Amino acid sequence: MNTLATLREYQENYLMLFDTEYKRYLHKEIDFSVKLIGIVGARGVGKTTFLLQHLRDNPLPYEKKLYFSADDLDIDSLFDVAYAFSKEGGELLIIDEIHKYKHFEKELKKIYDMLALKVIFSGSCALQLDHARGDLSRRVMLYSMNGLSFREFIEIKEGIKLPSYSKEEIFANHTAIARSLLKSIKPFAFWKEYLSFGYYPFYFEDTKGYSLRLKQTIHTVIEVDIPSIFPIEYEKILSLKKLVRLVCESPPFKINIKALSEKMGIKDYQTLYRYMEYLHRGQILSLIRAKSRGDSIFVKPQKLYLANTNLHHAYCDNMEIGTIREVFFMSIIGENNIEVASKGDFVVNGKYIVEIGGKNKSFKHAGAKRLNPAVKRGQIKDIENSFLVADDIEIGFGNKIPLWLFGFLY
Repeated sequence: MNTLATLREYQENYLMLFDTEYKRYLHKEIDFSVKLIGIVGARGVGKTTFLLQHLRDNPLPYEKKLYFSADDLDIDSLFDVAYAFSKEGGELLIIDEIHKYKHFEKELKKIYDMLALKVIFSGSCALQLDHARGDLSRRVMLYSMNGLSFREFIEIKEGIKLPSYSKEEIFANHTAIARSLLKSIKPFAFWKEYLSFGYYPFYFEDTKGYSLRLKQTIHTVIEVDIPSIFPIEYEKILSLKKLVRLVCESPPFKINIKALSEKMGIKDYQTLYRYMEYLHRGQILSLIRAKSRGDSIFVKPQKLYLANTNLHHAYCDNMEIGTIREVFFMSIIGENNIEVASKGDFVVNGKYIVEIGGKNKSFKHAGAKRLNPAVKRGQIKDIENSFLVADDIEIGFGNKIPLWLFGFLY
């Protein structure tokens, strides 16, 4: 069997069936001149679509570019395929689901060092690529792909183009930005649908079957991806699924490790922390730890969430609106850019103090809730760079910003 010829046939089949025109935000952010590019992100956020769009739209002749997925063939050596492709004049190699190849990091390093090929690869979530960073850190440019932003969701649904804004622009000029956007859209015509179903692009492929497909996607991460990387026995998979449901029942500001441990039937707290980290790496859970405590996974997170609001809708029988608001804000800002505030809810980029609430929230009451019974929180109204981020308002004023507007960060 001629492996290269077979892969070319598969590539043609992919392209004949592929007709997605809408391009995600990441197309504008990537420097395609880099020799080795990696795309990481949760399952279902659109990495394969991104790769096929770049394959289709790249101006190189098709014989000089090659796309294949780890599911296509039982390939023993990525380097051998790359070498044969290079010998035939190939210039661009695109490898999907690369984490399914054993020792892929060594193969990529060899391709980078020995062949004049540009390579773009994807991994289904960040956990599979962590082990590669040692060998590849000086060679690869890694990009993370998020789920759909509120802006992208509206663009796809309505077939229109809308601008995006930086955090700094929104904090400084939110009233003018909201006023400009309101000329084109009514955000609350889309808001609830987005929070429930709009994070993963495959919603637009089958709206009725979305929730089932989302659960199947998450089960694949738990049952296949996590055990393939981390030392967890198959019978413990049920514990990971149970933890996901228990997080649904726990408000993010009331993490009770003892209670969680008892409900899980796990006496060893380190095992519970380890399970949290597995789900975190699989981008099912998001957690915020105190920056001063370092990177150890064996530290109680200050806040613990499901990774996006769609997961809450799919897995949680009862959803607190306060939790949904925080999850949206955290998922769109990014947990690496957020710290838990002693006053208010979050510190963003080490600069902006943010309190999140409904439309009736005011500075008079901001900071009134407690992180836990032992920590009192004061008002934020007199703190520099402090903001109320409020749901259920179209336009803000002063230091009160509409929550939906942060859906236009990308």
